[in-house]
Amino acid sequence: MQHEVTEKQNLLDAQGKIIEEGWARRPVWRYDRKHVRASALRIKEWDYYSIMSHKHSFSLCVTFSDLGFSGLFAIAYIDLATGKVAQKDAIKLLSMGKLGLSPHSGDHAVAWANKKMRIALSRKEERRRILIGAPDLVLPDGRIGLDADLTLVQIPTTESLNIATSWKEKRTAFYLNEKINCLATSGTVRLGNESITLKPNETFSVLDWGRGRWTYVNRWFWASASGMLDNHSFGFNLGYGFSDRSAASENAIFYDHKIHKIAEITFNIPESGYTEPWVITSSDNRFEMTFKPVVDRQTKTNLLLIKSDQHQVFGYFNGIAVLDDGTKLVVENFPGFAEDVFNRF
Repeated sequence: MQHEVTEKQNLLDAQGKIIEEGWARRPVWRYDRKHVRASALRIKEWDYYSIMSHKHSFSLCVTFSDLGFSGLFAIAYIDLATGKVAQKDAIKLLSMGKLGLSPHSGDHAVAWANKKMRIALSRKEERRRILIGAPDLVLPDGRIGLDADLTLVQIPTTESLNIATSWKEKRTAFYLNEKINCLATSGTVRLGNESITLKPNETFSVLDWGRGRWTYVNRWFWASASGMLDNHSFGFNLGYGFSDRSAASENAIFYDHKIHKIAEITFNIPESGYTEPWVITSSDNRFEMTFKPVVDRQTKTNLLLIKSDQHQVFGYFNGIAVLDDGTKLVVENFPGFAEDVFNRF
C-alpha cells in the first residue's frame, strides 16, 4: 500500500486522471488547473500553516484557501495554557482560482486583506514568510489585536510528505498534497500591547499545501506535531479517510528532516467527547500514542447543500514512535493537534 513515486511528471492525463498515484519524499507532480476535468467552482486550492510555540504554549493557524465557490481566510490563536481560542474569518464569493495561489510550493507570493484581517504568504529559496494581522481580534484574556511577522526555514535536505490519490467512485476527483513538518520558526508576535519574540529552537511550523477536485461528501482524520526531541528535529503526520489510499497512505514520522513511513493509523476518539483522551495506534505497532486534548477548535456550518463540522483539537501527545531502523523514541507531553472533519460541498 506504499507506492513511492520518484520521477517528476505531470499530475493528470488528458482524461483528468492521476498518471501515477502514490507518495513521494519531495514534490514530483506538476499541477495545472487547465488539466482538471471539473468546473472552476469545484477545484480546491489551499495553503495552511500551523505554528506551534513550545515555550510560550500557543499556536497560530493561518488559512488561505480557494474552494471554488468561495475563498476562505482565517487567523486563529490557540492558547494552550488556558484552553481557549480566538479566531477571525473572512470569505470571498466566487473565487474560482482568482486568488493567486501558486501551482507549486516553491518560490511564490500571495496576499489578501479586508478591513478586519490581512494575510501575506511567500517563499524565497529556503525561507518562507508569514505576515498576518487582525487588529480587532479579541484574545482569550481580553486583550485586543494580533499581528505576526514570522520566518520559517526549510533546509534543502528536508523531506516532505507528498501524496497524490483519487476516489474510487470518481477517478477524476483527486487529492494532491504536501505536508512539510518541523519548519524552524522565528519572528515576532504581538498580542494586544505585548510583543513576543519567537526563536527557531522553540517554535516549529507545519505547512499543509493542497490542490484538488474532491467528491461532494468527505470525512477525514488528521494529526500533526513538530518540534525537538532529545536535540533532534521530530514530528509526524497522520491522515486517513480521505480519498482511496490503496496506493499510499500519508502516515509518517519525521526525524532529522527524514521520512520514516508507517502503516495504517486509527484514531480512537471517545464517544463522550473530543476533549476526553484519545488513543492513536498504527497497524504495525510503530506509533502508539495517547493524546490529551486541551481545547477543541470547532467550527460548524449548515446551509443545506453546504455543510461542515470541524473539530481541530489541540493538546499533548505521549507514547512511542519507532523509526525504520527499529529505534524507539519516547514522546512525552509533545504539543500538536488531531482533527476529525466532515465536509459536504
